[in-house]
Amino acid sequence: MPLRDNSKLLTRYPVIIVGAGQAGLSVSHYLQQLGIEHLLIERHTPMHVWREQRWDSFTLVTPNWQCALPGHPYDGDDPHGFMKRDEINAYLRRFEAKLSAPVLTHTQVLQVDQQPCGTYRVQTSNGDFEAEQLVVATGGYHNPVIPRAAEKLPQSIQQITTDQYRNPQSLPPGAVLVVGSGQSGSQIAEDLHLAGRKVHLATGSAPRCARFYRGRDVVDWLAEMQYYDIPVDQHPLREGVRDNTNHYVTGRDNGRDIDLRQFALEGMELYGSLADCDREQLRFNPNLGANLDQADATYNSINQRIDDYIAARQISAPPASRYQPVWQPETERTAISLADAEIGSVVWCIGFQPDYRWLDVPVFSGKGYPQHQRGVTTARGLYFIGLPWLHTWGSGRFAAVARDAEYLSQQIAALQQCAGAELKSA
Repeated sequence: MPLRDNSKLLTRYPVIIVGAGQAGLSVSHYLQQLGIEHLLIERHTPMHVWREQRWDSFTLVTPNWQCALPGHPYDGDDPHGFMKRDEINAYLRRFEAKLSAPVLTHTQVLQVDQQPCGTYRVQTSNGDFEAEQLVVATGGYHNPVIPRAAEKLPQSIQQITTDQYRNPQSLPPGAVLVVGSGQSGSQIAEDLHLAGRKVHLATGSAPRCARFYRGRDVVDWLAEMQYYDIPVDQHPLREGVRDNTNHYVTGRDNGRDIDLRQFALEGMELYGSLADCDREQLRFNPNLGANLDQADATYNSINQRIDDYIAARQISAPPASRYQPVWQPETERTAISLADAEIGSVVWCIGFQPDYRWLDVPVFSGKGYPQHQRGVTTARGLYFIGLPWLHTWGSGRFAAVARDAEYLSQQIAALQQCAGAELKSA
């Protein structure tokens, strides 16, 4: 449970976990089982991102049965459905209540560095602490990406990012430019489109997949095919898979495909990726056709793998099919007038960058990403959890964070025993 009485706090802990989302709390679950004392430090309150940074119509894009937090599998009556935002938060509150984890809330970690003796000094807005081992559970999506070109737009145009979007009614009158067609961008564009707002969508290179194929959810097929169990070091792309953009699909209204071509038929304006902008114009790269074709190729490729799996095992299933484009861009529009398009707002949906400037330990790549093997870094006693493809596809999701948390907890326990043995022999 959240700690509010600072007099009960120690200054040194065997383990400190930075972040009390589902990843940090999952580690706490296993450390409690192992009897290892620890403290979670949370800038806001547990599960803050889920409560405060999801739009009103948000749903899971994976079926409910994949929610498998430690000791807390999906406990509803619709395992093949898709929980909505409020249902997700209720599920997470029940998980949090089961744990009674030692969380220090409303505390920002300002800096962490490794001491000569090997421990970690944790400087916070609520005092300084020392940890023998440290788990970073803050995820990898910290700062939304906004291009410098955004500075050129007129001040009259409201600009927000994915984590700030709530609903169509919260945006000012006029058309909306959504920049980015990844998982969030495509769903926000759909949300606006279904509400009757005029949407201009600057597409990107994100792939897409079918929601249902040959009688089952595609996630069900891929799980049966054991795709979600492939470790990153056995994936054909190896660590390169961590750079992949998520496929766009939705769990809205019991789940369906997102087909940008169909949206175009219904009046959504599609363009290639945004190249530049100023006070009068938006300029786009001439790659709309390529972006749509690439997304559809991935869609058909995943379905083909399912076809091959069905054929090899002689599984009885509805017949195979192949997506055929329902719309093609007649021309590649590379510029539009802001005034003519009557754009009143922009939603930037082009991803997030990690921000670990507070962690002063040399475990990062030149791009600022943590380097690790299944969450274990080269710095003794320093770990990461909750990152995309930390170990498998499900590492950054409810599906497999428990497996990652259990593994790291075992590593923590082993190092603790080793340190104790070293101390006795010294």
